[in-house]
Amino acid sequence: MKRFERLEQIRRLDPERDFLEIYRLTTTFEFPWDYTRALELALYRTYAVPSIGRLLAQTAELTDRTQKRYDDTALLLDTIVEHGFGSDEGRTAIRRINQMHRSYDISDDDMRYVLCTFVVVPKRWIDTYGWRRLSRHESSAAAAYYRTLGQHMGIKEIPGSYEEFEKCLDDYEEAHFDWDQGGRSVSDATLDLMASWYPSPLAPMLRKATVALLDEPLLRAFRYDEPDAVTRSVVRGAVRLRGRAVRLMPPRRTPHYARQNREIKGYPDGYEIAELGSFPVPGVRGCPVPHKGGSAATPVE
Repeated sequence: MKRFERLEQIRRLDPERDFLEIYRLTTTFEFPWDYTRALELALYRTYAVPSIGRLLAQTAELTDRTQKRYDDTALLLDTIVEHGFGSDEGRTAIRRINQMHRSYDISDDDMRYVLCTFVVVPKRWIDTYGWRRLSRHESSAAAAYYRTLGQHMGIKEIPGSYEEFEKCLDDYEEAHFDWDQGGRSVSDATLDLMASWYPSPLAPMLRKATVALLDEPLLRAFRYDEPDAVTRSVVRGAVRLRGRAVRLMPPRRTPHYARQNREIKGYPDGYEIAELGSFPVPGVRGCPVPHKGGSAATPVE
């Protein structure tokens, strides 16, 4: 197979009708490493919205059980990519995602914004660091894919095109990115998790390198010191160089799913989709954190 042969295959498909096939080809054959990094960054961006970062800190899912939350999120989303929306596995994954989100007081606006990050951040990452830019077919298919996921999640007023997703994301971040101690705590825990995947002596350097990939709005929201110009240039240049090296390699012949990533640490003996994610605390009824205008959950008598 020639380097651009799969892109030619993608362009012969219809982004609205064949969105799952296009998205699967893009994420598992063309850009598996880039999509992993980009979706990590997509979720990370959401911590800078105080209502999201504060809730995640209150649940402690991303501060006390960071690796498990990372694993479960990646595996649930990966299941839908691999098996499709109509499969038993896909329906089980969507059911688990919905059960978890419905346990908390999450606004529809926040849910819509998170969906936008999954569409927009990967394109921006790949256009900057990938071995080629994302094609119009691929960005349109990604928009259709996540529009379908959002419909399964009951999210209202989902953007239609990629451009609408992009405008929604940019407008929401401009209006809502701000400092919150909860968001900063979740951000710190996530950076610590990423550093833990490598030998401990490298942790400070890796954390510094990760921060060098963040843009100005994120740095301001989390109140991180701005990386020096040399560090930023070296780190970003190294990631771009990786993309150029991949361009010279033979195309991937087998799909690579997120469940195969070395960063997934919590299930060495396999997992059951229905058991992924968080569940209500035994003896507690309702949401474990205060709702707007409400009160925290109380123990069951």
